[in-house]
Amino acid sequence: MSRAQKQIRDFSRMRLMFVGGVFFLFWASLWVRAGFLQIVQGPQLAEQALRQHMASEYDRGKRGVILDRNGQLLAKSVEFVAVSAVPKEVKNPEEAANALAKIFGVPPKDILRKLTSHSNFVYLARRVNDRAAAQVKALNIPGVTLATEYGRSYPNKQMAGQLLGFVGYDDQGLEGLEKFFEPQLAGKKAKYVVQRDASGRRLYLDAQGREMANADGADVRLSIDSQIQFFAEEALAKAVVDNKAKAGTCIVVHVKSAEILAWANYPFFNPNGGSDSDPKAARNRLALDVLEPGSTMKPILIAAALQEKVVRPETTYNCEKGQWNFHNIATIRDTHPYDVLPVNKILRWSSNIGAAKIGMDLGAPRLHAYFEKVGFGQPTGLPLPGEAKGLLRPLSAWSKLDLATNSFGQGIGVTPVQLAQAFHIVANNGVRKPLRLVLDPVQDNAYWPEVRVFDPQVARTVQQMMREVVEEEKGTGVKAHIDGLELGGKTGTAQKAKATGGYGDKYLADFVGFIPAVDPEYMILVMVDEPEPNHYGGVVAAPAVREVAIKSLSYLGRMPESVKLAQEQRPAPAARSQAQGPTGSAPDVAEVLGVAFPPMNLSVNGAEVPNLVGLPLRKASEILASKGVVPSLKGSGLVVGKQNPAAGTPWNAVEKEPFTLWLAKAS
Repeated sequence: MSRAQKQIRDFSRMRLMFVGGVFFLFWASLWVRAGFLQIVQGPQLAEQALRQHMASEYDRGKRGVILDRNGQLLAKSVEFVAVSAVPKEVKNPEEAANALAKIFGVPPKDILRKLTSHSNFVYLARRVNDRAAAQVKALNIPGVTLATEYGRSYPNKQMAGQLLGFVGYDDQGLEGLEKFFEPQLAGKKAKYVVQRDASGRRLYLDAQGREMANADGADVRLSIDSQIQFFAEEALAKAVVDNKAKAGTCIVVHVKSAEILAWANYPFFNPNGGSDSDPKAARNRLALDVLEPGSTMKPILIAAALQEKVVRPETTYNCEKGQWNFHNIATIRDTHPYDVLPVNKILRWSSNIGAAKIGMDLGAPRLHAYFEKVGFGQPTGLPLPGEAKGLLRPLSAWSKLDLATNSFGQGIGVTPVQLAQAFHIVANNGVRKPLRLVLDPVQDNAYWPEVRVFDPQVARTVQQMMREVVEEEKGTGVKAHIDGLELGGKTGTAQKAKATGGYGDKYLADFVGFIPAVDPEYMILVMVDEPEPNHYGGVVAAPAVREVAIKSLSYLGRMPESVKLAQEQRPAPAARSQAQGPTGSAPDVAEVLGVAFPPMNLSVNGAEVPNLVGLPLRKASEILASKGVVPSLKGSGLVVGKQNPAAGTPWNAVEKEPFTLWLAKAS
């Protein structure tokens, strides 16, 4: 081997050794680095990695539902999509803001401000629709995520809207029962572990804590009956609209249980609009409006006077022929020039002068004490946020004129529900029992002890006097009369005070009804604010009470069978004539019962609608109720004179149109 060849071989060997040494040093450095990371920095890096890929997040369970007494949904939670972001994870905020702004229809600067904030978490949009959510998902922007959140839905729209209230965007109750029962309804806050993969997608690990079943809020069941609530709202709206009034309220109470079956305010309020709705429409007038009750105060006054043995039903008072100069201070007037009247007729014909004189005999201390006993001047204790306590001035502030005017309902302010509570005492034979609005969870004030305010005989005497208001000739509440059923009631026509002092030309018309009159089972109160041009409670509010009573009793199957069946009252053949059609007025029962009806097939198990014409309303309602049908009632009386759909119509066709019964009066 030549020397040149030997030099070349040595150079190649050195070069190979050099390259091998370089690779050895490189791999050695990697092993040293790996060892350093694994052994020295391993725990610290593992903790950092865990913080990047594993995180604790918080969520709330679903909000509880609100149900009526029969389990019908009044408020429920539904799922929506919320778009949120972690600003520090968004790589290109300007580009992301422009893209998202087009989807949400907002200025890009609003989105950019959130994406460049120093917050760890921001909402970009709440309750977005499915289309927008799909568009956001398609963008696949790092740091921008979609999550499910819950919002409130009220399937019956305006039904009991002011009572239910509404919730905000954070699913927190802001008004009404939603606010009062926030602790029970709200979903509990739950902590869970979330893992993110390399793309930032979240993986929920149920085994590490995301068990949300126990985080859902509790349900609340009301005493309200949705069907009776509908009847009350329908009749109230008609009374307010027909009389060009500003507003109105209606409450229906089952006397023995003290459970409120209907709670209606008009104008209506749809809580689906939430905080964006008109605040005036959201006002729960039954609990917040403080009004002078007017003549509806007289049964309470007379019950107190009877209880204290100041008067008896036959005690007479000079009603001064309709005008009384009271101690040269003021003139008290009646709507008619009454002369001498006994106590029962003072109530029947609603004499202010007679009531004032009874109040003077009773005296301010005792009258004021009874006002407190029936609950005036204090909240009822119902679960109503911000419930007004009314206006009952201290006894020391009463003058002689105050005593006289308070006796017929002027100078004292009560809420409609306070007035209902006071009348419930009379209806419940003298026992004050807290009104109930909630069945489950049990309402707090339901535990209050029952207190006897009036003796049973005193309460029964006042009930009988209230019967005369509706059933006797010239009674002020005769427009509430229902054939075959004795009702009791009291009208009220209160002149409203002006903001500047004194009384103006606006009135409050109200009527409270007992069904039946003596030992009543149901109580209905209707108030109509500022009706025009007629402002008398017996004309404006009494017909609404009658309408609610007829429909509610028919629905409940409690309408008395006081009218004989067709075959027992058929007139002579010469008197027979055909009843009018659906567009005509309700036919008279003498005409209807003159028609030779075919034998009635009352079975609801068949495929066709039975013939209900000639049946008592109660029986017809029971037949339809067994089929799940609640009819619309037209006309007056207690006998079915016409039906639509007609007998023989297939039951499946009934779902396509309302079932209507035209009622006839007994001859």
